[in-house]
Amino acid sequence: MAEDRFLSYTRNFTSLLGAVLVTVSAMLFLIFFGMELMGMEAGGAYLGIVFFIILPSIFVFGLLLIPFGAWLARRKARRNATGVPNLPIIDLNLNRTLRGALVFAGLTCVNVVIVGLAAYKGIEVMDSVKFCGSACHDVMQPEFTAYQRSPHARVKCTECHIGAGASWFVKSKLSGAWQLVAVTFNLYPRPIPTPVKNLRPARETCEACHWPEKFVGDKLKINTHFTDDEETKPSKNVLLVRVGGQQPGGAKGIHWHVDPSVKIRFLSDAKRQNIRDVEMTTPAGTTVFKPQDPEGAKPPEGPLEWRRMDCVDCHNRPTHIYSTPETELDKALAENRIDRSLPFVRREGLKALKGEYASAEDAKAKMGEALNGFWSKDFAEKTKDKKPAIDAMVGTLTGIWETHVFPKMNVKWGTYPSNLGHKETEGCFRCHNDQHTSADGKVISQKCATCHRVLAEDEENPEILQQLGIK
Repeated sequence: MAEDRFLSYTRNFTSLLGAVLVTVSAMLFLIFFGMELMGMEAGGAYLGIVFFIILPSIFVFGLLLIPFGAWLARRKARRNATGVPNLPIIDLNLNRTLRGALVFAGLTCVNVVIVGLAAYKGIEVMDSVKFCGSACHDVMQPEFTAYQRSPHARVKCTECHIGAGASWFVKSKLSGAWQLVAVTFNLYPRPIPTPVKNLRPARETCEACHWPEKFVGDKLKINTHFTDDEETKPSKNVLLVRVGGQQPGGAKGIHWHVDPSVKIRFLSDAKRQNIRDVEMTTPAGTTVFKPQDPEGAKPPEGPLEWRRMDCVDCHNRPTHIYSTPETELDKALAENRIDRSLPFVRREGLKALKGEYASAEDAKAKMGEALNGFWSKDFAEKTKDKKPAIDAMVGTLTGIWETHVFPKMNVKWGTYPSNLGHKETEGCFRCHNDQHTSADGKVISQKCATCHRVLAEDEENPEILQQLGIK
């Protein structure tokens, strides 16, 4: 019969291989999915990739092999027989045909359910923080480490890098396809270059939480520093930062440009550090600010390009934050994670942090050797009972170093500078440098009071903090 002949077409190696792949991958997928439903851990990014991305891909590949094998068998039969073999006549009045049709429909429904579950779980895995941070361990280790220490550590990577909507999800996965090739064939740069070119506009991601009408007003900022002398004395800078934002009557403060009626564009190099022309459009018109001496300015790296100002042009490290060794050391001293009674502790700690090390183990060994050697040589009597404090300091410094320096990715101190402020990098002064002037003589100001008011500077016990009851 023609029907028997058609069924015989599926009895070939290719179709049988497809059936085996479908059966095995479906069973493994359903077992693992059931384990997850019962609350068992997925086992990290790699098991998730295997069970929810690779296995479903094998399942679909097996489904395709079954009809492909039948097509090859029919093609072979056509070559060996006279005439083209007849296709089966599907007569549902026949019990055998009806049973076959019902089995086929049932298996099709099962396949659709498995593929649907796999697609859902695959997207869930690819959207997870574990996948983003752990799947390409060496490549993403610096950014994943910084993310885990950041104020956004509870915000999923995809909420900022992709956001809502299918179109950006598809764009990110197409971009990720090349990243997969780069990792597989070791083609990725070290360090990963910034800024990210295809990042979604911040108004479509950041403003889901940080909307301009909500985060307004001024903010008290206290910075504690320490001297490099033997006593390691503390001092504080207290600033009233004019955060501003969109308020009734118009936007004010640092964030005056979030007003929907204001549009800022700038011409800069690809890294957005060397800013040339600045174009400001308000209801009053458009003003262009140019450097007073463009020929004498620092030459750009590569071609210049126009860009509309976005949150990330100032908040360029909102999550993947890398501090300076000075900032991290001052923070450790302020939090008493390092014993300040050790002579010249900040100066020597800074030297240790800025050393060249191959790994965290190497850093710990060399830091310990250098610090113990310094105090045992010049301050043996003062530090004879300080061995536990020195060991604790070495541990603290090693922890700081290994969260900021990654030799495998060529990430060092200062590789990823922050544009917030103007002490560690040019930051605000890329535009606010008193050098950008319009045709009618207006200047982008560098006045301190534009952004903050200094309430105390390098004071050990500022009066303003006493009045506020802050220690």
